[in-house]
Amino acid sequence: MKLVKLAALLAATTLAAPVFGHATLETQKTASGSSYKGVMRIGHGCDGQATLKVRIDIPEGVIAVKPMPKAGWALETETGDYEHEYNYFGTAMASGVKRIDWTGELSDDHYDEFVFKAWIDESVVPGQVIYFPTVQECADGREEWVNKPAAGQDSHDIEGPAPGLEITEGGHAHH
Repeated sequence: MKLVKLAALLAATTLAAPVFGHATLETQKTASGSSYKGVMRIGHGCDGQATLKVRIDIPEGVIAVKPMPKAGWALETETGDYEHEYNYFGTAMASGVKRIDWTGELSDDHYDEFVFKAWIDESVVPGQVIYFPTVQECADGREEWVNKPAAGQDSHDIEGPAPGLEITEGGHAHH
């Protein structure tokens, strides 16, 4: 009986372990037409190596993005044109931050969070999940959390799932 319990515990631990290693968003639901504080959690490095860079790609419909600087890390953003123009509190926005890069060093023994604020435009349909592909770079490798599930597929069933944000009914938050 002890052997069966030990095997079950080992199986549960082995199956659950990858979930803790993913890049994940702390808050995984938000309303369309509202402000959003994105907190990307990084729980490990690359095969024991320190993480040297974290890159987050910003999906369409997520606008007015402002990353939070981190002490000891360099911060860069890549801007570009949106697929269409958005109305952000009466101001037309046709371009903005499309990618955020933090460069520094995070030991494999530690955990950290990378923060940005954004506006989820009203055009993002409630009920859909939008994805923030995230890449960790290390000295001799990388962890890519960039894969989006196909329609009807669960993100837990794919390797390297991109962190997802479920969009709920519209909000009226202020920026």
